[in-house]
Amino acid sequence: MVWVSRVLLRKYGRFMDDLRIYVRGGTGGMGFARLGGEGGKGGDVWLVAQENVTLKRIKARYPSKRFIAGTGVNSSIVALKGAKGKDCEVHVPPGISVTTDDGEVIGELYKVGDRMLVAHGGIGGCVATNFFPVKGQKYMVHLDLKLIADVGLVGFPNAGKSSLLAKISHATPEVADYAFTTIQPELGTVMYADHKQVDVSGFQLSSNTPFRTAFETIVLLAKELELYKEEFRTKPALLAINKMDLPNAEEKLNELKEKLQSPEDYMHLLPKEMIPEATVKFREIIPISAHTGEGTEELIMCLRNVLDEDAEKKIENSQKEKLRALHHSEI
Repeated sequence: MVWVSRVLLRKYGRFMDDLRIYVRGGTGGMGFARLGGEGGKGGDVWLVAQENVTLKRIKARYPSKRFIAGTGVNSSIVALKGAKGKDCEVHVPPGISVTTDDGEVIGELYKVGDRMLVAHGGIGGCVATNFFPVKGQKYMVHLDLKLIADVGLVGFPNAGKSSLLAKISHATPEVADYAFTTIQPELGTVMYADHKQVDVSGFQLSSNTPFRTAFETIVLLAKELELYKEEFRTKPALLAINKMDLPNAEEKLNELKEKLQSPEDYMHLLPKEMIPEATVKFREIIPISAHTGEGTEELIMCLRNVLDEDAEKKIENSQKEKLRALHHSEI
């Protein structure tokens, strides 16, 4: 069984997920010793999350991958206190984790508008520095793109996530008849006739793989997702019932559908710690076989429909917010 959940909508196309850049704060301005004037502080380097930015575009626009802030203004007779140097803002995509060469995490930029200071400018010349300016901080940092998929395949080991990913996309994950074949997350791209691309990633939540019924698996996955990140409960979800090529699959599918119509009637049969606070409402339940390809075309189209509907809903909500704001401004 594979649970297909919409994780994040982002159109990256042929993406790159890591970029190493050089950042340096500006040098402070020269002090004016004779009059006790202080030079301006050097500018700072900021990372700012913006929509429609990719690491590939950053690399193409700035081949040197060097980002240096402005120098502070020298102290002078006209202005004893020098002005601060110009800050350098590096626009990056949301979902970035910023790390040093040693792997130390400096911070993360989750959403559009998030900002992070990565290199301070040096102080201007003053009494403490004998009126000589101080150089800004300099680092090599890695921009690691974490959130890159439109769709996440959620399931326990041996659910067939890798097989399904290989069947519906251009990914080539390792597939074998034992648990934990996939060590690192795999990402594939589904291409549609109108050239829209959807990135699909597979990940698993648990290392415990006892036998359980399909209904128990769905409940437990809902609980694990809830514990992992509560906001996943609000994401659009499809349920792909895999391995329909096996004996008695239709009979088991009908039994599962009956339980999913009123899951609360069966919760008392499960251990209390397995029961999530809220059950997941699936947009569609799609029987598939990643082995034979049965149902995979229907799944691909359902994914597209859910993504398009979600995008239209966001646009509609945004337009309503703008109209409300306009109405309030006219009152």
